[in-house]
Amino acid sequence: MSIKWGALALVGFVSFGVTVAVVVLAAFAMVGISARNQAADITTFEGGTRTTLTPAAGTAIAAVCLAAILSVVIYGLWVIVS
Repeated sequence: MSIKWGALALVGFVSFGVTVAVVVLAAFAMVGISARNQAADITTFEGGTRTTLTPAAGTAIAAVCLAAILSVVIYGLWVIVS
């Protein structure tokens, strides 16, 4: 019995990368969803001007991020089952 260290390292790197991507997508989804709250102050300052994220844009960003997370989860389950 021998361990294929290259394949094991590849699986480790891919799983780490996917984990980081899912966490980042979840964070962006939370920022997008929080834009719906009128009391939330989601702002960025560029050159002294203030730009805010509208509720519609926040909802769209959250939907896209959550759809991407869902596709990763479904693909992972498909790989496990097949």
